[in-house]
Amino acid sequence: MISSLTLSHFRSHALGRLAFDGRPVALAGPNGAGKTNVLEAISLLSPGRGLRRADGADLSRRPEGLGWKVMADLAGHQVETWAEPGEGRQVRINGKAAAQVALGRLARVLWLVPAMDRLWIEGAEGRRRFLDRMALSFFPDHAEATLGYEKAMRDRNRLLKDQVSDAHWYAALEGQMAQAGAVIDANRRAALARIIAGQVEGPFPVAALTLEPGEGAWEGDLAEALAAGRRRDMAAGRSLNGPHRADLAAVFAAKGVPADQCSTGEQKALLISLILANARALAEEPVILLLDEVAAHLDEARRAALYDAICGLRAQAFMTGTEAGLFDSLGGRGQGFTVYEQDGRSMISEGL
Repeated sequence: MISSLTLSHFRSHALGRLAFDGRPVALAGPNGAGKTNVLEAISLLSPGRGLRRADGADLSRRPEGLGWKVMADLAGHQVETWAEPGEGRQVRINGKAAAQVALGRLARVLWLVPAMDRLWIEGAEGRRRFLDRMALSFFPDHAEATLGYEKAMRDRNRLLKDQVSDAHWYAALEGQMAQAGAVIDANRRAALARIIAGQVEGPFPVAALTLEPGEGAWEGDLAEALAAGRRRDMAAGRSLNGPHRADLAAVFAAKGVPADQCSTGEQKALLISLILANARALAEEPVILLLDEVAAHLDEARRAALYDAICGLRAQAFMTGTEAGLFDSLGGRGQGFTVYEQDGRSMISEGL
């Protein structure tokens, strides 16, 4: 797990150093103090753009704009990730340059942030991203398959928009999409099966989950379906078949109510249930949970149940809240930090 974390010119933190002892971590402080920025830095210890999906330039502290850096002792490895102004993100593990996908093999990083509260009622893209993060936690190769699929699809879409008719160019790209798409679909379905098995009856509801193929459903070989649909796709200017059209559907199992028709509180509880199930299903892997403002809209009983569940996991959890009192039922089972602003900089002190 993470035993130390250093932030340099990252968002509101000119310099921040934290040491962790393995207990769940509570970060308390007012809005805008920089709590979520700490969680975002930790999320960059995994492949991808982090929990805010921010561009690298947005991560650099203003007004200096000197670039940013995050360093951590992660699962016994020295990990560094950073970006210089105008450059892409880089990763180094134990002093050697590494690809982002290598981070996925060191630890599984899961998160729940307020922006996800509308997951069930907004577009399918957010649900696919949520599902792919779960799949990545089980299958580190999922990131490579997703990147390969998206690159091939972008290239194919460019041909479609340019009204290119050369079948050989399409066939090569469609073969790449089919190969990567098969991995993506298999990983998603396997991840869902493990999440479903990891759910338990209790204060957080069990969800019935299904992977819906979406409007771009296909049967048989995806390459053949793409080839057969070229004329239609050319008219649309994009690829209309493939796993990029799939959707994740959830039903509040005890009530038989689709997630998008549940109350706001029930939708949040379903998300918490799935994150906990994901962590349980990864019992043999190092898991890091990032829960931003997760307790704010839970009553006291549910907060206590959440902390009990977190303490029962073999995972390292990081939670934020605007008030130290939100973590009273965590007590001595957790490690607390106060985040505050001083002279335009985020500061961190141990203790709540």
